[in-house]
Amino acid sequence: MTTKLIKIGDAAQLLGVSIDTLRRWDKAGTFSSVRTGTQGHRFYRFSDVEFKLNSSTNHRNLALEWVQSPNGFTLNPQIHCETRDVFQSRLETLQYQLGRTMPIDGIVSLAIAVTGEIGNNSYDHNLGNWPDMMGIFFYYDEKNKSIILADRGQGVLSTLRHARPELKNSVEALTVAFTETVSGRQPEVRGNGLKFVRSVISDNPLSLDFQTGNAFLHMKQHNNNLFIQEANTTIKGCFATIKIEKNQ
Repeated sequence: MTTKLIKIGDAAQLLGVSIDTLRRWDKAGTFSSVRTGTQGHRFYRFSDVEFKLNSSTNHRNLALEWVQSPNGFTLNPQIHCETRDVFQSRLETLQYQLGRTMPIDGIVSLAIAVTGEIGNNSYDHNLGNWPDMMGIFFYYDEKNKSIILADRGQGVLSTLRHARPELKNSVEALTVAFTETVSGRQPEVRGNGLKFVRSVISDNPLSLDFQTGNAFLHMKQHNNNLFIQEANTTIKGCFATIKIEKNQ
């Protein structure tokens, strides 16, 4: 089967980016070209461009489907970090890649810090207690500058109930996690770490969508008020999207 190749200009037009951006992506290894001919002109596989055009929707929907499904399903190892060391390694790689494509103004480090806090919570509070599939879904949508995280763990309500047994539902648990200091052993990191996430988001050009159980939270820069409500669907564990809002 012949692989259809398209010129770099055509690829740039389809993706809505400049040719220079494609060259930077190629150099950074985030979206590779195919070199042909004696002069090594850049071409792109049409299938790769097509996949990238749909990747944000596909991967976000895939993550959501994964946490909504009753029994889960096997993920591509490239987006599934079964253990913490795999997650940390890929997080460091992402920080390096973002640092090469964005201005160095601190926003990359802050986005990585928020991602690390949320991702590490998944391992901290499910160690030895994963209900079915261990590890987290981790994907960076370059076009929309969004980081997608998901796990099929116990969720915020279950872990916070160890210290706050009076919590009735996921909406209450999510509110406590982002606003109150929680005492206790396991839940302490989650409860207090998410307040760090809140402070970073409210003071910087970032936004966060976070769901656990049937509770959904949205927050963004310059708005310290939390928007928390019941979601239309219920998920296992947690599902988060961190977006870099600044025009980088």
